[in-house]
Amino acid sequence: MGQVWYNSEINDVSKELQVDPSKGLSTSEVEERLSKHGHNELKEKEKETIFQKIFNQLNDFMTIILIVASIVSFAVGEGVDAVVIIAIVVVNAFLGVLQEGKAEKALEALQKMSAPNAKVLRNGKIEIVPSRDLVPGDVIVFEAGDLIPADARIIESSNLKIEEASLTGESVPAEKYANAKLQGEVGIGDRINMAYMSTVVTYGRGKAIIVETGGNTEMGKIADKIQEIDNENTPLQNKLNQLGKWLGIICIAVCVLVFVVGLLRGEEPLEMFMTSVSLAVAAIPEGLAAVVTIVLALGMKRMVSRNAIIRRLLAVETLGCVDVICSDKTGTLTQNEMTVKKIYTYGKFFEVTGQGYDPAGEFRAEGEAINPENFEDLKLFLPAGVLCNDASVEKKEDGSWGILGDPTEGAFTVAGLKAGYSREEMNAKYPRIEELPFDSERKMMSTFHSNFVSGIISFTKGAPDIVLDRCSRILVNGKAVELTKEMRQEITKANSSFANEALRVLACAYREYAALPEAITSETVEKDMIFIGLMGMIDPARPEAKDAIITCKQAGIKPVMITGDHRDTAVAIAKDLHLMEEGDGVLSGNEIDALSDEEFAKVVETTSVYARVSPENKVRIVETLRKNGHIASMTGDGVNDAMALKKADIGVAMGITGTDVAKGTADMILTDDNFASIVHAVEEGRVIYSNIRKFVFFLLSCNVGEILIVFLALLMNIPTPLLPIQLLWLNLVTDSFPALALGTEKGESDIMNQKPRKADEPILDRSMLIGIAVQSISLVGAVLGIYLWALNKFPNDIDHARTYAFVTLILAEVLRSHSSRSERDSIFKMGIFSNKTLIYATVLCFFLLGVVIYVPFMRDIFQTVPLNLFDAEMVIVFALIPLVLGELFKLVRRKFNI
Repeated sequence: MGQVWYNSEINDVSKELQVDPSKGLSTSEVEERLSKHGHNELKEKEKETIFQKIFNQLNDFMTIILIVASIVSFAVGEGVDAVVIIAIVVVNAFLGVLQEGKAEKALEALQKMSAPNAKVLRNGKIEIVPSRDLVPGDVIVFEAGDLIPADARIIESSNLKIEEASLTGESVPAEKYANAKLQGEVGIGDRINMAYMSTVVTYGRGKAIIVETGGNTEMGKIADKIQEIDNENTPLQNKLNQLGKWLGIICIAVCVLVFVVGLLRGEEPLEMFMTSVSLAVAAIPEGLAAVVTIVLALGMKRMVSRNAIIRRLLAVETLGCVDVICSDKTGTLTQNEMTVKKIYTYGKFFEVTGQGYDPAGEFRAEGEAINPENFEDLKLFLPAGVLCNDASVEKKEDGSWGILGDPTEGAFTVAGLKAGYSREEMNAKYPRIEELPFDSERKMMSTFHSNFVSGIISFTKGAPDIVLDRCSRILVNGKAVELTKEMRQEITKANSSFANEALRVLACAYREYAALPEAITSETVEKDMIFIGLMGMIDPARPEAKDAIITCKQAGIKPVMITGDHRDTAVAIAKDLHLMEEGDGVLSGNEIDALSDEEFAKVVETTSVYARVSPENKVRIVETLRKNGHIASMTGDGVNDAMALKKADIGVAMGITGTDVAKGTADMILTDDNFASIVHAVEEGRVIYSNIRKFVFFLLSCNVGEILIVFLALLMNIPTPLLPIQLLWLNLVTDSFPALALGTEKGESDIMNQKPRKADEPILDRSMLIGIAVQSISLVGAVLGIYLWALNKFPNDIDHARTYAFVTLILAEVLRSHSSRSERDSIFKMGIFSNKTLIYATVLCFFLLGVVIYVPFMRDIFQTVPLNLFDAEMVIVFALIPLVLGELFKLVRRKFNI
């Protein structure tokens, strides 16, 4: 409708929507509006079919080349080759669909979060109707525990608080006021006269007019934007696609060159075509795609043991090049559990230890542990906080602690438990006989209890300035004395010191009565009170997050806090975590909106904390970082984080406190909600990329060597040393098993002290290309050397000579795979037997080699002959050449820093 509802007066809203707030809509009006606006539900984007998913897996340059190679092989009568290549393509596509083919769950989760039923005023009566049948203009009523079914303008409120953390990221429930007047552009977290779909009423009650439903709600807008964001290729996908294109171009060029050279030399066209196909088979590392998929899957499995579940297979490696982690504050860097940290009674400050809602902790004064029973003022302050309270603490089935009720009151209850004051026992001993509930306007709550020494006592808690203004005396060492001007100033100073630490501060006071007053009103009882003290609380930082942030910085990763919470609170937490350092900037959502794209692109590089941000702000932050060349991870747990999670290179959701929406949108889910697990995942990502480099180096040097062997044999006008079926065996078996084993290498000890690599950094850098050249040439020398010797020794037995070349190449590649475990360190420094998986792969390759040359029907397929002891000795000598030369080259590289 285009109207800014939070800027509108209640009368204007009812007129615009043509509804009488005292009667609601009629049945006919509801039906008319339902046909116009549709149901109050989120529309789902059409999902991909299984065939579309398979097509996406096959729509890859390398895969297309493999398919073409299989077709050509089949056309020239090489049926076995064709079947094997197609089998590789099918298996690889199946693995990809299996790992990544789950349908997008974010929208379904959003629908689940919507309230199934709502209490609505229609035809002058309260009815309970399915929330999907609500329409703009409907008048709803709600109370503590209810979910808001759609976006609504509040028209009546009584002590109303709504928990909006999943939408705004703010840890404390927002107080709502029906009569609040707002002007201009106001962020969602500050729209105190509005209620939004899927938020939860935690306190009080209210009445509101539905103003937006379905896709027009704030939740619906998020859902639409999530679906509009396309999944982009990961850096690894881009690199592998680039590598595949280069290999394809080289493959085609070499095949054409060989075919033309052969024809110019007068060779038979069909024979030259078959030779070209043989070279194509040699040039394409058929096992590369499968090995990458399997190694990434193994990495996913290892990450599960480190409390991280990866939803997108190729996202595993992307973690390794992350250089910015944008983290939500509430529930991610903090515990999302309000916790009392400090208490003030006149002249004394106390610290309270412990984490979250766990009642384990102690009280300290001047750094020393104390017993609260030994301090008269504290001995009354804690029971006051427990009795003037409606929240209770519970132990969950998993052993963790939680609260029922308002988080602020829960913090009071937990602080009392730490001193041994159980709410249940205290209420049994001092029964509540009357109360003045919390009121958002007067910002206080009072309860009356019997059985105290004086008979009846009232405890009041509330905003410090208001409570202090209602007090005439103060408790000092257990005695009530006159509250002087100097004392008021000292209390105000203590309150300011708490506030400067971003603590949420509440004050407690009491008043004694001989009998229960006849008139229980704020004006009659909440005056002439005795001030007890102040309590400062905060949603504390996770203790392990501080170490994780230090590790991030050592690894060249910039941590950034993005939160819907207030600026001062965000800065205090950031400084406590050492996330924010001198010179780092802070921006609010409004300040972000005021900046142009060019201005923001500069500021984003020096900003570490973003406060009071909207979902759109979060997306803009992530997008700008990526445009600046960063690989950005976004961490969060709420609906408000979902768009940014999907837009980031790596979206990370909290598994415990995270909403289903966040989990469904993210690439990675932390099962322990521990920020430190992100760092572990980044480390694992770096290890995986390092291992990918190792086996890519190994596989490509094998393939380049094989191409040169066949190509040089053609130029030398000698029979080809390797048949197409033998080349396929080499690529799929001999090369693949050691390559997989290289994918299980442990990371170097200093891997998290290295700077993140750039997203556009190629896999085949200068260092690797030099290594591939050295290894390829050594393979060519070893294989052609023994092949020429065998041709001379067995001039009439080409199969014998080819067996020599085939076995030598297999042994050489298997042996040098041990050298490929590091580009610089020797196999002795790494430990010859430290990679047990590679040892097993070596044994397996040797066993399968024995099958190929000693099992009769396998010999017929591969055209090999059995070797005797002398043959084996010769083969081993030549096969050791690449390993020895590779180790010598590493020695030279270390010495001259090549």
